[in-house]
Amino acid sequence: MLDAHFAALNARDEAALAETLHFPHYRLSQGRVQIWETSDQYFADFLARAGDGWDHSAFDFRNVIAAGADKVHFDVQFSRYRADGSVMGQFRSLWVIAKLGGRWAAQLRSSFAA
Repeated sequence: MLDAHFAALNARDEAALAETLHFPHYRLSQGRVQIWETSDQYFADFLARAGDGWDHSAFDFRNVIAAGADKVHFDVQFSRYRADGSVMGQFRSLWVIAKLGGRWAAQLRSSFAA
């Protein structure tokens, strides 16, 4: 599921990206909670946060820190890259992947990324 999220993000495939998320989708960053009720604005909001020059992102690591039958918590770090391969930044996050309605997807994240 995490690989599918970044593959869709990097391909700029909004429909595939939405399939990797549950909505409403929650993100805690910089002292505030952002909520997307639907997928409509998610990708545009990401592009605004990623910054000028963003080309792609990749996970540096993904570690399961807790898991149950219908929810998994991941400690992750990812990097954002420019087209020339230079790193824009590295960010640590907590991702909560949940099985809702028979489908696994990210339900919430707490991130140090802008």
